[in-house]
Amino acid sequence: MTHTVEKIGGTSMSRLDELRDTLFTDGGTPRYGRVFVVSAFGGITNLLLEHKKTGEAGVYARFANADDDHGWHEALSRTASAMIAAHEAVLDHPGDVEQATAFVQERIEGARNCLIDLQRLCSYGHFRLSAHLLQIRELLSGLGEAHSALVATLMLQRAGVNARAVDLSGWRDETELTLEERILGAMQGIDPAEEMPIVTGYAQCREGLMRAYDRGYSEVTFSQLAALTGAREAIIHKEFHLSSADPNLVGADEVRKLGHTNYDVADQMANLGMEAIHPSAAKTLRQAGVPLRVTNAFEPDDPGTVIDDRPAEAPAVEIVTGLDVIAFELFEQDMVGVKGYDAAILEALTRHDVRIVSKVSNANTVTHYVDASLKALRRVEADLVQRYPQAQIHLRKLALVSVLGRDLSGLGTLSRGLQALGEAGLDVLGATQGPRNVDTQIVVARNDLPEVIRCLHAAFIGTGPRAAMTIAA
Repeated sequence: MTHTVEKIGGTSMSRLDELRDTLFTDGGTPRYGRVFVVSAFGGITNLLLEHKKTGEAGVYARFANADDDHGWHEALSRTASAMIAAHEAVLDHPGDVEQATAFVQERIEGARNCLIDLQRLCSYGHFRLSAHLLQIRELLSGLGEAHSALVATLMLQRAGVNARAVDLSGWRDETELTLEERILGAMQGIDPAEEMPIVTGYAQCREGLMRAYDRGYSEVTFSQLAALTGAREAIIHKEFHLSSADPNLVGADEVRKLGHTNYDVADQMANLGMEAIHPSAAKTLRQAGVPLRVTNAFEPDDPGTVIDDRPAEAPAVEIVTGLDVIAFELFEQDMVGVKGYDAAILEALTRHDVRIVSKVSNANTVTHYVDASLKALRRVEADLVQRYPQAQIHLRKLALVSVLGRDLSGLGTLSRGLQALGEAGLDVLGATQGPRNVDTQIVVARNDLPEVIRCLHAAFIGTGPRAAMTIAA
């Protein structure tokens, strides 16, 4: 166990040239013993699939819903232009730029021809496009990572590094391999002590990464690679540190780097959209005994934050974060004492692919705080009204703020948080804390989310008197 497996996210990849002399080399000397897993350049996967936050249609979404050919063809051409612009921004040598551009053109036109052929095939009644949509999504996803891996390899080879692009995307590969077989086969014969593998974040495999993990596939590849090769440590390089809150909300001078936390807190962060690592990837690393480190790629001398299974040395609040949610509330006067309501609501939410963030209930009301579109929730509402015609269902746009820590016992985070918000004149619509003492959840009006996070961060982590009480406790 002499090597590390390290992942670079898309935003950091777009600044690849800035990392050449720090992350990959030490003043020009190659830093071997490291395997890098790369994401597509920033924004490319959004163009290939759909925008992760806004939902704006990319190539995949336009192809899946196409009334004609023009939309997805134009989207694919725009993606090709964006990919070329991305590597032109980080490559210095004209020969490298030319090779990368030829690669983009070959892959993009290959994908275009594949989609045209599939459209033609599905014009016959015996074939349905819907049966092939997942494979299309997989095909398009692999284009971005294959491109970024090649570009990184070209840049490093030009700098004197013995780098090798390891393409797991299965382009024109007729074999049907499991993820484990794909990774181990590609890594066979590679010695990280003598060369630097640059591995695609997407891996084509029999299981279908997109089916199980969708946009979290690159972290799954990363974690499996670390576990299968017996890595000493798994490292994720981001463009920021894991901090006690969003520095854009509370101020860069106010937040504190976490430094150390555990997988339990990382799971709670992922549940609230502040993802340090995909929960499935965290599970793989945890079970393999591979510690995880999250660093700021642009501060190479900073050790970052270690995530492992170690308990906290003392109770402390580590992070305050929040998420916009919709409260899906079902009230039925006759619910009390009757079994089945919970199961029926959960089944409807699951069937319509609604992500549940939290839940509360009492004698006749069940409320799920969910991260979903109103369109999806209207479908859930229609199903449940048909099953429970006497029920009253209400949807409210709210926000859920969470105070997190490996051990919150004895800190009074619920009572002191409510007191701090009350003194600041901020209304609380709901609050809860479980007996495991890892998080306290507070429900507030959506417009109050930024101010609530600032208030709670100042109370528990800032430098004021409340923070002093927390540390003392």
